[in-house]
Amino acid sequence: MILETSRLLLRPVEADDIGSFFAIYGDPQTNLFNPRGPLQDMAAAKEKLSGWLQEWPEHGFGHWAITLSHKPDEIIGFGGLGVREGYENHRVFLGYRFATIAWGKGLATEFASASLNAGFEKLHLERISATVRENHLASQRVLEKIGMQKVGFEGDPVHGIGSYLYRQTDHRTIR
Repeated sequence: MILETSRLLLRPVEADDIGSFFAIYGDPQTNLFNPRGPLQDMAAAKEKLSGWLQEWPEHGFGHWAITLSHKPDEIIGFGGLGVREGYENHRVFLGYRFATIAWGKGLATEFASASLNAGFEKLHLERISATVRENHLASQRVLEKIGMQKVGFEGDPVHGIGSYLYRQTDHRTIR
C-alpha cells in the first residue's frame, strides 16, 4: 500500500532501505526518548527491519519508508502501523521516527494523520493506539493534533520515565 499526502510519499519498507534505516535508528539524536537507545550496529538494524518486512504479508499493513514527494529516493523517516502484544484492548500501534533534518516541519503530523486514515478507511481497523514517553512533548502534540486521546499511563521502573498510552477509535475525528 503506497500512500501520498500533500508533501509525503509512503511506501512499504524494503530490504534495500537498510542504510537509511540504520542512519535514522542508529542516530543518538533520534533516540533521545528511547530508553533502549540507538541501534548499536548494522546486525541489529537488519534484525529489526527483517521483522518489519514480515508485517505486510502477515497482517496486510506495516511500516513505510517516508520520503518527500518531490524527492522519492531520499528517505527522511520510517513509521507505520505495527502489531504489539501484551496491551489490554490495544493491538495495533502507530509509530514513527524521522531524521533530524525533517524535525519541526509538521511532517510527523502529516504522516501520523495519513496512517490513521489508512488504518481506519482502507484497512478497516477498529482501534489504533500509540505510546509516547511522558517527556516527549513534541510527539504528544502530534498525537493530540490528529485526534488521538490519552487513555492511560504506564510507569517504567527500569528506565525511570513512563509512557502515555493514546488511542483512536473514531476515524471521523481525525484532522
